[in-house]
Amino acid sequence: MRVRCVLCDEVEKIDSFSLLAKKIRKRRVQNYLCPSCSERITKKTIERKNTGNFKLYEEPKRDPYI
Repeated sequence: MRVRCVLCDEVEKIDSFSLLAKKIRKRRVQNYLCPSCSERITKKTIERKNTGNFKLYEEPKRDPYI
């Protein structure tokens, strides 16, 4: 299966029977990131977390009994 990276537009081949290929076929909205872009984003995110200026915005948890 041929896939294209969202960030760098690099086309790669992945195994058609892999779990990733199945996820992409099932949900077309899911984006593919090549390993180099994924590694770069992970590294930069960790650097931002270590600076202390990184805020992760999450939805407040609801009380299930209300």
